Amino acid sequence: MGTGFCTGLGKTWDKGLNDAVSRSFIGKYFKLQARKSCFTKELRAATATFLTMAYILTVNATIIADSGATCSPADCTPPGEPGCGLKPNAGYDTCVANVRKELVVATALSAMIGSFAMGVLANLPLAAAPAMGPNAYMAYNLVGFHGSGPMSYGTALAVICIEGLAFIVLSASGLRAKLARIIPPSVRLACAAGVGMFIAFVGLQAHQGVGLVGPDPSTLVAAAACLHTDPATGACVGGKMQSPTFWLGMVGLAITCYGLMKEVKGSMIYGILFVTLISWIRGTKVTYFPYTNDGDARFHYFKQVVGFHKIESIVGAISFAHFNQSAVWIALFTLLYVDVLATTGILYTMAEIGGFVDEKGSFEGEYLAYLVDAGTTVVASTLGGSPVATYVESSAGLREGGRTGLTAVIVAVYFMLSLFFTPLLASVPPWAIGASLVMVGVMMMKVVKEIDWGNVKEAVPAFATMLLMPLTYSIANGIIGGVGIYIVLSFYDYVVWVVRKVSKMRREKNQVSAASAAGDQDVEIN
Repeated sequence: MGTGFCTGLGKTWDKGLNDAVSRSFIGKYFKLQARKSCFTKELRAATATFLTMAYILTVNATIIADSGATCSPADCTPPGEPGCGLKPNAGYDTCVANVRKELVVATALSAMIGSFAMGVLANLPLAAAPAMGPNAYMAYNLVGFHGSGPMSYGTALAVICIEGLAFIVLSASGLRAKLARIIPPSVRLACAAGVGMFIAFVGLQAHQGVGLVGPDPSTLVAAAACLHTDPATGACVGGKMQSPTFWLGMVGLAITCYGLMKEVKGSMIYGILFVTLISWIRGTKVTYFPYTNDGDARFHYFKQVVGFHKIESIVGAISFAHFNQSAVWIALFTLLYVDVLATTGILYTMAEIGGFVDEKGSFEGEYLAYLVDAGTTVVASTLGGSPVATYVESSAGLREGGRTGLTAVIVAVYFMLSLFFTPLLASVPPWAIGASLVMVGVMMMKVVKEIDWGNVKEAVPAFATMLLMPLTYSIANGIIGGVGIYIVLSFYDYVVWVVRKVSKMRREKNQVSAASAAGDQDVEIN
């Protein structure tokens, strides 16, 4: 009796604790003994998972805050000036900084709710949080940088809410798998790589990342990392490749890469943490708190260290007032498609790693896992956040032995604790986050090896999908372009199929006519 599979984990008190939890209601509910796990294993797995995905708290908030969220020209100094958010403006920048703090809380709440529901309802050791990809699509394609896109922040939240409800219907009705198969396999694979390139491109820019890439009037983009830039256009005006914050960000990238090479858990966090700690030192060229009005305001909030920031401006900001625009329906389809593919792929991959998949290709808790992802997306939209999905970083916990939903519940507890450290999390500089975005892009590129590059019909649509996403700054354009090219290249096959089908029908009709004529002749002879 007892948890014999955990007896080699350490001290006597570990065994006593594991036995007590396994025999308790919690142990029985999460089937610890049935899945050959124990409390300390689940705790270690949850810690590994949280460390590898905690970067999303600051990264997601930074990305969505770039849209300006609920900030408007009325928040500018002076108020009401059109386009004031597209150039340095003290009032608008203060509003964005406040929204970023709220988004840190919204991200933590979404991750907490999603992970808790995944553990309790589906009993799977998988954590959920706002997904990378859909958040960038929402910020840069739908709302646009500081509200320069085709729809308002409220309308984008409404699209996310409807997408979540549609995903619930698709999951409940069994249409999810059929919808995922509509898109050609090569384009499906290329979508993940294209989104990765898009995210990496964001991480290389100045406002969102390390600042390596900047605008150029002749070549559109060019190497930047400049000491001095034009405040209106962002173009380099001096000191190219001499930005101290860029080189500090590169050190952070190197730390992350070394950690991942050695399979050190939490490597993404260590890179961000190193750059952030250096940037918190005032009086240096890389400080996030310069001796300016803006820097002083940031430092004053940072010194609070512990504090819960209320969500006021973004919660309940959903607006269905402009659903008659074509851009809304394109966005709805794109988000739904990306969500279906990402959720399906990640869930099955994690289930395979955890050994949950049976001979029929399904796994326990599959149905509820999809509903949790979709339901949490609806909740996140009401909080002012982006779509939620199962995180591939859950594989870190699986490698540590996590086998039950208790892992996900403990991850939810970690996210709950992070709610009380908003002043610290909101003070992470963009050059610390940019390196992690680049690494996310690197990890999303591995799917390209599964594309049949020797087949032109598969290779060209895949390449177009990957190329269009970062170059047109639109995930939707990449999907539409890839599918469109695939249809064009398949046109010949469709024509051949139709011709053969018509020819076959005509032959069958001629055979029937001939047989009928032969029968008539036999009747006349008789």
